[in-house]
Amino acid sequence: MTQLGYFTIGVPDIDKARAFYGALFGWTFDEASSHETYAHVADSDPPCGFTKVERAKDCSHLYFRVGDVDGLCERVTELGGKAAVPSDSESGRTAVVSDDQGVSFSLWRPAPGF
Repeated sequence: MTQLGYFTIGVPDIDKARAFYGALFGWTFDEASSHETYAHVADSDPPCGFTKVERAKDCSHLYFRVGDVDGLCERVTELGGKAAVPSDSESGRTAVVSDDQGVSFSLWRPAPGF
């Protein structure tokens, strides 16, 4: 089976991304693996990081598994991002959100047994 082994999120401003996602998810960054155009998230599984791009653009969509979709939607807006109203489906509770640079992703709490 092939599984996600690594991902990056393209953002216009690396420092803003570090501040936003650090505050939202509690992420810290591996300074030895980071530089001005890349920030590596420390101890992430799968490994991930942020790459500098000219402008935010949606090429793929990431779903972050979380425990509290509604609470994190509120936190997203507190941090300057935007959040849609969460919805429920057979797979769980989700909400599409965007960070303070306009990069879109989703928050997902899996349904029991999913």
